[in-house]
Amino acid sequence: MSSKAFASQADLEEKQVTFTKLSDHAYAYTAEGDPNTGVIVGDDAVMVLDTQATPVMAQDVIRRIREVTDKPIRYVVLSHYHAVRVLGASGYRPEHIIASRDTYDLIVERGEQDKASEIGRFPRLFRNVESVPPGLTWPTITFSGRMSIWLGKLEVQLIQLGRGHTKGDTVAWLPQEKILFSGDLVEFDATPYAGDAYFQDWPATLDNIAALQPRALVPGRGAALTSPEQVAAGLAGTRAFISDVWASVKAGVAEGKDLNAVYKATYAALKPKYGHWVIFDHCMPFDVTRCFDEATQYADPRIWTAERDRQMWEALES
Repeated sequence: MSSKAFASQADLEEKQVTFTKLSDHAYAYTAEGDPNTGVIVGDDAVMVLDTQATPVMAQDVIRRIREVTDKPIRYVVLSHYHAVRVLGASGYRPEHIIASRDTYDLIVERGEQDKASEIGRFPRLFRNVESVPPGLTWPTITFSGRMSIWLGKLEVQLIQLGRGHTKGDTVAWLPQEKILFSGDLVEFDATPYAGDAYFQDWPATLDNIAALQPRALVPGRGAALTSPEQVAAGLAGTRAFISDVWASVKAGVAEGKDLNAVYKATYAALKPKYGHWVIFDHCMPFDVTRCFDEATQYADPRIWTAERDRQMWEALES
């Protein structure tokens, strides 16, 4: 038997929600390290960035939106394909669901497996899973590279700045206000989940985010970053974690160690620095497994299934 509860199955404590106003148009729905949702209120409509895990959870986001505007929620943007980010979409009844073409392709390739996998990993977030409609969340609009959505006179740029957390990562950028919604490319005091990541690409993608010089940033997990100094800290923390995992795993592979030995060495090396971050114990087995794959033989992430999740966990945590 594993010495640790699988993934986030022991995480049953309710989190305190904060709805932070970043400008007259931008808001951050955060919850002590749970997945965040971004809200952009334009002249004529509202855009939601990442949906929460279920339509029931989405209702709390909608309640917060209705405290500041009665404009219709016209767009939902998926920063990437993970179930905990997208399965609440139907709750908003949007006119359009937007994602990168790379994210669409990942939904086709692995959406069903990811849905089953994540529901098993996050019982608290998916406790109202019966409210999720059958099937998957499908984008109605896709793009490659960049597109602009105009909410009246407010421009929202949806941009692929590079691979990192997934192949399809999309950020939302308000150029007039210099506010960025990063999805899981950036976390703050929360452990980056890197089970579907591109470790060697991620730092350059963070460079591309930094080049925009955001004055505020909504990360995938953790508190909203409301100053350039906080933004820099969020970027630096994410970069350090990804780089430290890669360096440790790469060194272990060079020494001829197997995955189990590499995992135990990497966990021990990183726990003093990052062990206080949210979901550290959940993420590390997945992160190190993917990093080991990338450092050895798999350029692209392998598909996680509920069965593979459990097999990996038992192998590394027993």
